Amino acid sequence: MGLGEKQSFFGRLSKKIGDIFMMRPTPDEDMLDELEEELIMSDLGVDTALKIIEQLRDDIRHQRLADADAVKTQIRNIIADMLDKGDRIALCSDTPLVIMMIGVNGVGKTTTIAKLANMLKEEGKSVLLVAADTFRAAAAEQLSIWGDRVGVPVIKHKEGADPSAVIYDGLKAATARGTDVVICDTAGRLHNKKNLMNELAKMNKVIDREFAGAARETLLVLDATTGKNAVSQAREFASAAGLTGIVLTKLDGTAKGGIVVTIADELDLPVKFIGLGEGLHDLKEFSPQEFASSIFEGEKENG
Repeated sequence: MGLGEKQSFFGRLSKKIGDIFMMRPTPDEDMLDELEEELIMSDLGVDTALKIIEQLRDDIRHQRLADADAVKTQIRNIIADMLDKGDRIALCSDTPLVIMMIGVNGVGKTTTIAKLANMLKEEGKSVLLVAADTFRAAAAEQLSIWGDRVGVPVIKHKEGADPSAVIYDGLKAATARGTDVVICDTAGRLHNKKNLMNELAKMNKVIDREFAGAARETLLVLDATTGKNAVSQAREFASAAGLTGIVLTKLDGTAKGGIVVTIADELDLPVKFIGLGEGLHDLKEFSPQEFASSIFEGEKENG
């Protein structure tokens, strides 16, 4: 993921866990209780934190883990396994591919679309952006600016237009041009959640009808700094939008980060990408192993 040496997704957690292992060099129930508390404090859901600690307790007993280093390694392995969704963690490589980008306003969806388009273009794929968020003022113009910066075309209509009509025109253009990947921006908010979900369903029907042979991804963009609220958003969208993965933004070392594990565990959704900054190259493919290891990155400099 290209993390800097001093960057830790879990921030405070890395120091606290380091302190626990320093004070309790051999595993016991007090160690497990303190680890559980710190996991919950880092924005893991209670159920997920309990599951990790129960697995750790069993591993300590059955594998006869006798020191803090062995326990530290094992908790990393447990979290990495929880995050690892196998082949689902990678973006679909088939073409043509239609990617629906969804998420509430303010999570960094538009910039994430630009970063993803840039990544795919650098892989040698042709990309077309569809500005189907017609309800937010200047959303299409913002996407067009990013499209110009990345060097990919954008299909857009006037503000307030029917989003499905924009999708339709975008797919027609993609078909005519032989485009590899179509990335569709969508509204982050309508008058109510039911309207928003109905609009997403309508757009999906257009894609199914007009581009039936295309591979599909539906990615939910979440802001890591919103903590447990991001989990609630993921749960709502997962029930209505047929999500295939998560993009977690603003994960720049200040966020607690534990929500990643909760989403993967409770909703069985893969985190496919993480956003680490505002630059076009600040979107990285997610690595469960590296993410789990980052829990302990900050021990030395924080200690």
